[in-house]
Amino acid sequence: MPQDFVRRLSDTGYGFERTVGIGDKVHLDFTIVLLLLLISSYGLLVLYSAVHPNQSAVISQIVKIGIASLAMVFLAQISPIFYQRLAPWLFILAVFLLVMTFFFGTEVNGSRRWLRIPGFLGFQPSELMKLALPMALASYFHNRHLPPKKRHIFWALMITIIPTALVVPQPDLGTALIIFVSGVVVLLLAGVAWKFVFGALGVAFISAPAVWFLLRDYQQRRILTLFDPERDPLGDGWNIIQSKTAIGSGGLSGKGLFEGTQSHLNFLPESQTDFIIAVLAEEMGFLGVVFLLIMYLFLMGRGIVIAIQAQDTFGRLLAGTITFTFFVYVFVNIAMVSGLLPVVGIPLPLVSYGGTSILTLFASFGIMMSIHTHRRIML
Repeated sequence: MPQDFVRRLSDTGYGFERTVGIGDKVHLDFTIVLLLLLISSYGLLVLYSAVHPNQSAVISQIVKIGIASLAMVFLAQISPIFYQRLAPWLFILAVFLLVMTFFFGTEVNGSRRWLRIPGFLGFQPSELMKLALPMALASYFHNRHLPPKKRHIFWALMITIIPTALVVPQPDLGTALIIFVSGVVVLLLAGVAWKFVFGALGVAFISAPAVWFLLRDYQQRRILTLFDPERDPLGDGWNIIQSKTAIGSGGLSGKGLFEGTQSHLNFLPESQTDFIIAVLAEEMGFLGVVFLLIMYLFLMGRGIVIAIQAQDTFGRLLAGTITFTFFVYVFVNIAMVSGLLPVVGIPLPLVSYGGTSILTLFASFGIMMSIHTHRRIML
């Protein structure tokens, strides 16, 4: 009897029957698709108000979401085995492109983050690294014993530190933070011992004074402004003061679309990108922000379920990392705009205006749906 059972496992994909739904046939998770559609549509509404009456940004964002959606559907059709084999090469390509930004990058607002290919739109290689790094680490741990051994932890940290060190000098501290966190999350999900976690936190705490002197002047000012925005209300503290004013003035239900004074009278900087949550809070109030957060929570909850149901280490680590990195995106942006963290330039996922970040996020969820719908057993 056991021999027959083992033979059936080998011949028929574990020997279990499963019901194949429409979502499995087209390799899409309709819950994720619906949530992405709702959040993106909500974001377009907020963006429409933030840039009113100039609507070119809204049209551009719709086009970018459409392209990103097609990419997501395409990536969902590909087997996770392909991504597992592709991961090391994608990581090497992303590192190469990051190095190229030092020599051929286009400088925008004092930062050299963009590569422009003649005849095509520019893109940020650091956005590609947000996906390439967790894929590479998930692939690295796939066939290794977990929890990881010390030497595997060491090499995983090296793989994480290399791209982080390449992004920091661009300078882009926010993206470097997301990249580093995505690598750390893979290690945590892989089961790294807590003694290493607390040890790393201790080293970070002890080395904080030395790191302070490595920061650039504007980065130091941002940290000081976090504790006392009024020290320079017309300079470094302007963004936080105006953002908190916009959030507080929205009240419970907000002032209404197109009625936000902070954004429409140009008091609020970067209202369509990093500080768009302040526009939402001012015009739709506390209830409007809570509605967005609920949709975010449902999306992250679905990601956790997919990670739990994944059938191999690569799928579990990658789906879990995508989900928790998305949480960090949301948390850091809202905390930054609320004055709880220094301003580091992280957009609000699926809401802020931007092309490369939208494409990266949709691609991540496309790969997550591939992990879920290519399972051999339906749980």
